[in-house]
Amino acid sequence: MPVRPTFLRRTRRSHVFALCAGTMLFPFSALADDQSESLELMEKQIARIQEQQAQLTHALVGLQKQLIAKRGASGSSSHGALSAETRRKITEANRARSPLAEEGTTEGTQHVIVPRHHAGAETEITPTFVTDNQPTRTTVIAHRAEDIIAHTADNNVGPHSRETVGAQATGAVGDRGVFHLGPIMLALGGFIDTGSVLQNRHTSSGIFNYWNGIPYKNDPNHHTNSFEGSARYSRISLMARGDINRKEAVSGFFEMDFGAGAATTDAYESNSYAFRLRQAYMAYDNSDYNFHVLAGQAWSLLTPGRAGIVPRQESLPETIESSMLAGQTWARQWQVRITKDFFKHRLWVGLSIENPQTLYDASGFTNNDGTVSLPNGHYATITKDGTGLTNDAPFSNEIAPDVIAKVAYDPSWGHYEIEGIAHFVHDRVSWVGGGHNYTAPTGGGGGSMILPLIPHKVELRLAGLAGYGIGRYGSVMLPDATLSALGKPKPLLSIQGTAGIVAHPDPTLDVYGYFGTQWAGKGGSEYGGQAYGYGNHLFSNAGCNIEMSSLPCAGNTRSVMEATVGAWWRFFKGRFGTVEAGTQLAWSQREAWSGEGGKPSTSMSQIFFDFRYLPFQ
Repeated sequence: MPVRPTFLRRTRRSHVFALCAGTMLFPFSALADDQSESLELMEKQIARIQEQQAQLTHALVGLQKQLIAKRGASGSSSHGALSAETRRKITEANRARSPLAEEGTTEGTQHVIVPRHHAGAETEITPTFVTDNQPTRTTVIAHRAEDIIAHTADNNVGPHSRETVGAQATGAVGDRGVFHLGPIMLALGGFIDTGSVLQNRHTSSGIFNYWNGIPYKNDPNHHTNSFEGSARYSRISLMARGDINRKEAVSGFFEMDFGAGAATTDAYESNSYAFRLRQAYMAYDNSDYNFHVLAGQAWSLLTPGRAGIVPRQESLPETIESSMLAGQTWARQWQVRITKDFFKHRLWVGLSIENPQTLYDASGFTNNDGTVSLPNGHYATITKDGTGLTNDAPFSNEIAPDVIAKVAYDPSWGHYEIEGIAHFVHDRVSWVGGGHNYTAPTGGGGGSMILPLIPHKVELRLAGLAGYGIGRYGSVMLPDATLSALGKPKPLLSIQGTAGIVAHPDPTLDVYGYFGTQWAGKGGSEYGGQAYGYGNHLFSNAGCNIEMSSLPCAGNTRSVMEATVGAWWRFFKGRFGTVEAGTQLAWSQREAWSGEGGKPSTSMSQIFFDFRYLPFQ
């Protein structure tokens, strides 16, 4: 139905009449004998007029929404977009109403966004919930700017382009499904994912690669192909954001999937997987002092980034495999992070304390749920299984959080980072009547860079990390430490690195190629003629290359490497969201430390397929 101008004229006439009536009643009330009754009457008349004015304002807002909706639904180029004059008027009106808008800038934390129209983008009508005390600040939201709160400098790498799989990997919310509840902005994100893999080894891990478990030739699973598919990595996310004032904002972010295995999971009938927490954090950003705080579960500060030190701007590979890439540095864990940026957002400094864990290897020892029997009759306690509401899995003994520092630099060409970590490996050696605690301070450092070979089209990514006791920060999950024969922790050397080229030939296509590797050192020891510790050269590998052999196969992993290429194609995009498909070829090799009987190695070839529906993109 077309908008009827008579309604607006009648409404205006009624309010003009009310205004005139109120004005005419004033001299009569002033002549009344009872002064208090006159004042009360005037106050009632003023309140009535104000109420009528509020009703008129709400009516005008409703008419504006109807007009925008009908233009957006017309589907023609002449009516599908607002005119330049209309957009200018909406912008000026919103600026006048909103105390958060900054004159003459598109940076910052504005909620006022005028629709931008381009190929494939369509105007959306977003519901705005209005209360008596809260003016309408956003009526139309179309293709929004990136959902980052902190300002960033232009480095020709920039924040993730929202359409890319890289943005999806880090947790970007959609440019649709954005609405307001009073002063709080809510943005929905996530996707429905159906991934599958065909590989020449049976690993029973789906599209998650557990490289340290690639079977050697002694295992029958080495000699059979395997196909697995699942929708368990479908994802749901929600971002909430509120502006404290023109310079301060607080936000929260949730992200979940179904990647956890439940006790009732079976691959024969229900395929039931548990709802899993990926990220849950709050953030405070102050654009006056360029000061930022993050608290909760998020990507570790060690994870490479692409713009400043900003949440949801991590540089993650666009691979289909949920374990990402061999040698990739990352963790998602509890942390409290403080960040400050300088020189117009080009130099960033961050410090984070994060949840510590130590991944032990107890090769040669008898390990009974974290209590390790030592050859001298003592016991080393390295882990304890979870109790109460915590899952029945080992948690290591820790006495202090991991401490991580990072410096990021964004010149006009590229993004560069250096970082360091301090970790404190800890255990207790006990005997009847006493015991002793041992702590081994460890750590390491590394860095990353993104070079825009063709800005926003082709980029080269390099990253690496090296140190002692930090193997768990790599995708391969090689051990952090082993034990000496007397139970003291022995941190292991860890080296990991990745290199990749990512191209975006057009907005519908992502193409990538990566190489990654991770290495673990060895820490063997001897006692009473027996061998202990990771990678001990006295361990026997005699049976590793003989199927169903009764000979031993220690097979401690020395290194893992992966080479992979792939692409994503967004073949449907519109008001309904985005549908994309991806494929990936990968080759991985696992190599063991040499021992008695040789130095075994194994490899695995894979082809991945994925379909993904993103309703909010």
